[in-house]
Amino acid sequence: MTADHLTPLITATAQWLTRAYPSGSGALETALAGVQARQAVTVAAWLRYPTDLDAALVAIAGPGGSARLDWITGADDAGAPSDAWRTWVDEVVASWAAVLLSTPGLAATAMESLAACGRLTGAPVDFRRLVTPDEHDRRAAALLRHPDLLAPIADLHRAELLDRLELAV
Repeated sequence: MTADHLTPLITATAQWLTRAYPSGSGALETALAGVQARQAVTVAAWLRYPTDLDAALVAIAGPGGSARLDWITGADDAGAPSDAWRTWVDEVVASWAAVLLSTPGLAATAMESLAACGRLTGAPVDFRRLVTPDEHDRRAAALLRHPDLLAPIADLHRAELLDRLELAV
């Protein structure tokens, strides 16, 4: 798959997650939370848009934006002229990423699904921070991985993710 088509979507959706569920204090925690969000969003985007054609179509049509997600989370800074990046947020991908971040073990299942279809062949990253986070990762992304806090977003499209992974709903 041409990753270039999904780059704006992945970047914007990961940024939305890290703004909606910020890390603790400090540059290291912010970076660790950002990596986890980006890995979860990347996996979710690859599952959602599994072919080059799917990725190209979403790049042309656009993913829909963050308006509903902003409303659900009560984001009060949405809509500023400098927030044009929010138009590239994909609600389904954000929801699927929230499920992967908040449900231990499901990220590994998603990775197995991607590996089975050959999607991970030659991938430049191992997704360790998503699949097997260490204590630093968990502490840095405490809000980003909290099942109760993520539930309103994760529950939006959880059933579709489970269906995609061929798991019982």
